[in-house]
Amino acid sequence: MPRYELALILKAMQRPETAAAVRRTVETLMERGAVVRNLENMGERLLPYKMTKHNERHSRGTYFLVDFYCAPSILDGLLNHLHRDVDVVRPTVLKKEEQEPKSSCCDEKTRQEMKR
Repeated sequence: MPRYELALILKAMQRPETAAAVRRTVETLMERGAVVRNLENMGERLLPYKMTKHNERHSRGTYFLVDFYCAPSILDGLLNHLHRDVDVVRPTVLKKEEQEPKSSCCDEKTRQEMKR
């Protein structure tokens, strides 16, 4: 399964409501077969511009990053579900490339020649 990152902006709410919205989102991921690796709270911030979602104007939002593995076939349904959630201002899913092991671009012989 490929690795993805969900950048999630929730509307500004009190802590219990925010926690419930994050829980709903993570449970939705897991119900659809995703394996959640990490959840990072980036905090509440001013939005870069005012956004209108579900007939509400938002100028502040709480940012979250969710790192997960899932089948590509569930992404459309997941995004459709998140766009309908009244607490979600902006969901964005990005594919994360697997980190390659750090290695030199050159073999040992070339590095020795470069040192001369």
